[in-house]
Amino acid sequence: MKISLWGGYFDIHKRMSSLLADLNPEQLEAITLPHQSALILAGAGSGKTRVLTTRIAYLIQSGQVSPHGILAVTFTNKAAREMLTRITAMLPINTRGMWVGTFHGLCNRMLRSHYQEAGLPQAFQILDTADQLAMIKRILKSSGVSDKEFPPRQVQWFINNAKEGGLRASQVETYDQFTRNMAEFYLAYEQRCYKEGVVDFPELLLRCYELLMRNEILCKHYCDRFSHILVDEFQDTNQLQYRWLKLLAGTGSSMCSAVFVVGDDDQSIYAFRGADTENMKHFEHDFNISHIIKLEQNYRSHGNILNAANTLIQNNSGRFGKNLWTSEGHGEALRVYNAATDFDEASFIVDEVKTLHAEGIELSQIALLYRSNAQSRVLEHSLFNASLPYRVYGGMRFFERQEIKHALAYLRLIANPDDDNALLRIINFPTRGIGPRSLEQLQDTAGQQGWSLSTAAANKYGGEAVSAEESAKTKKGVAGFVSLLQVMRQDCAELTLPEIVKHMLAHSGLIAHYQKEREGADRLENLNELINAATSFVHEAEDDSLIAFLSHASLEAGEHQAGTDQDALQLMTAHSAKGLEFHSVFLSGLEEGLFPHENSRDDDNGLEEERRLMYVAMTRARRRLYLSFAQSRMLHGQTRYNVRSRFLDEIPDNLMKWLQPVQKMDVSYFGSSAENQFAKPVRQTSDYGKRRTGFVNQKSQAGQWRVGQNVLHAKFGAGVIINCEGQGSDARVQVRFDRVGMKWLLLEFAKLTPV
Repeated sequence: MKISLWGGYFDIHKRMSSLLADLNPEQLEAITLPHQSALILAGAGSGKTRVLTTRIAYLIQSGQVSPHGILAVTFTNKAAREMLTRITAMLPINTRGMWVGTFHGLCNRMLRSHYQEAGLPQAFQILDTADQLAMIKRILKSSGVSDKEFPPRQVQWFINNAKEGGLRASQVETYDQFTRNMAEFYLAYEQRCYKEGVVDFPELLLRCYELLMRNEILCKHYCDRFSHILVDEFQDTNQLQYRWLKLLAGTGSSMCSAVFVVGDDDQSIYAFRGADTENMKHFEHDFNISHIIKLEQNYRSHGNILNAANTLIQNNSGRFGKNLWTSEGHGEALRVYNAATDFDEASFIVDEVKTLHAEGIELSQIALLYRSNAQSRVLEHSLFNASLPYRVYGGMRFFERQEIKHALAYLRLIANPDDDNALLRIINFPTRGIGPRSLEQLQDTAGQQGWSLSTAAANKYGGEAVSAEESAKTKKGVAGFVSLLQVMRQDCAELTLPEIVKHMLAHSGLIAHYQKEREGADRLENLNELINAATSFVHEAEDDSLIAFLSHASLEAGEHQAGTDQDALQLMTAHSAKGLEFHSVFLSGLEEGLFPHENSRDDDNGLEEERRLMYVAMTRARRRLYLSFAQSRMLHGQTRYNVRSRFLDEIPDNLMKWLQPVQKMDVSYFGSSAENQFAKPVRQTSDYGKRRTGFVNQKSQAGQWRVGQNVLHAKFGAGVIINCEGQGSDARVQVRFDRVGMKWLLLEFAKLTPV
């Protein structure tokens, strides 16, 4: 018996030694803390997940708590599963039944156990976001309210925002007729949910919080049960989540749980979702934290990347403060590329990716990051032309996005009225009062007569075409749709391709529809990028017709996104990159108004969040980090000249290697302020500086042509030369034409006339 006991003792001792092996001093301190609340400030790549899961394993292995006395909270199901997997690998225990999960998942579990006390039916159902929106639409319709006056998504946002603030419909502050109407919709929605026995995601947390608030015995039960509460990504919690945690922990003299939170205020990038970085400071005060443990040793990135990120984030105020470091050495300097245009930037990235891949770096270990989804279009186009497989992480390729497919459907009907698939997609989008019955009758007529749906609609409802504005006011339903298409076809007959796209977006109602959506900004950016796509297509293609452009869009949408098992480049927004890491990272579009985003200009908190987002993006790179910006970029089909991001100026010069020598712009054309917008000391050059001349301030090899010169072209009309390059038969100029936008022309064949 003694041998068995001693054997068990040595087995436990060995397992404990294994748990605590290879930890740095700060990690060890955090993991072996006594029963007390703690704030762990965990920098990017500092091993926070290991610390959190090892802390759980240590508490169980040391006998301080049973597996069922732990509550561990995270933000995604994937992260919760990873926690359980790691715990299982460290300890010979069955993790089934442990309270490890997301806020919503744990609240759902609690409500299932106490459904009667929570005022819910035993088999209550959970509405996902789409189901919630559908219910709101039904409520608005039954109330006789117009979708245009009160967009359903805006009502949905209002309800969810109120719930995440812990407010019921009767508690919402109303200060005008609009908010009074919103509160009434919220009340009607509450009543409908109660009647049907359903809850939405925010309701899970709010209902659970209310249950614990009013039932002291139940709250005491859970406080006593969970002697240790651990929270991951604490910087992303909202106010209601923090209040829920405080209830479970107990407060003041009745505090019975040790709350162990891991977070990083420098990586708080979800304010638009309700995340409140002040929760970390509130926690420090509310739980009497006397010593913050900082995990600053980074196991991911080389030193130059970390030093650049450290210096950047120091420009934010009110931080807890930390300084990431590594024992891996300084590594390479950050490579900065100053592109003449957004297409030049994309071309540079493609060339570098090819070089990295040729050196043995897997494509899946290379990430292309951008601030806005709309930026992916130019990158995707260049990758498509280069036959490089890619995958858009956490999103769709440009031409597959909902708003783009809607816009393309309108364009397809302008080009071909008999396209039934296109018609079915947008006949009632934006909504124009066409119900299933009307559509069914239209399909029956078309089938009986052998007509297309468009022909059937024109024969049944068509009449004299009127203006789009008049149609919107006087004609509803199918008749209004028929008139709208007739007018758009007539108006677009003599327009250029970019003008057709602009006209369609303005008159189809798509722009107005997404302007009213609470979260429609990204979709509007994508629609504006479609104008840029059309403008670029005109420059590149021999056939610049609408039909050719639609074929091009179909080809790019239908090919080249890699399969799940294929080695492929990773494209994503900086937000989507949180929690990921790559050998090499390209961070593009570093221009004022783009990154930092223009919405943050007049808001100090907004600018600081943009800087945190930049910090997150930079610290995704392990070995090589590229930063790039473009002197000019297409916006709304027009060329916009940009100022490089202030974030580049906040990185020390000695940490950067500039790949493109900066050359003066022609001051006579761009104005005196343009001369120094991109000036930066150039210490290093590369082949890119030789291959891409960018903007020049000299006469071209052709002699008579210069940047800023007004010219006339027989087909494209009047324009201004903005770039010159090459010599002899290869000499060419880039001209911004008033009517068709930007074009590169070979001087040997262009037959330009100076004006």
